Amino acid sequence: MSVDGKIKEAAGFVKEEAFEHGKSPESKAKAQEGRDLRNEGRVEDGKAPKTTEPGTGAK
Repeated sequence: MSVDGKIKEAAGFVKEEAFEHGKSPESKAKAQEGRDLRNEGRVEDGKAPKTTEPGTGAK
């Protein structure tokens, strides 16, 4: 596991959680950016990316 991957995953998680419940298109876009960053970190660490929509609560 790389330190960069862990940092990206954590930062993406925070960004996704901060914006996932917003109703505006800007909030949804920022939540998706967070999900993309989180997945980038997960892939670097050899984990499968999350494929559900941000804010759905599905795992």
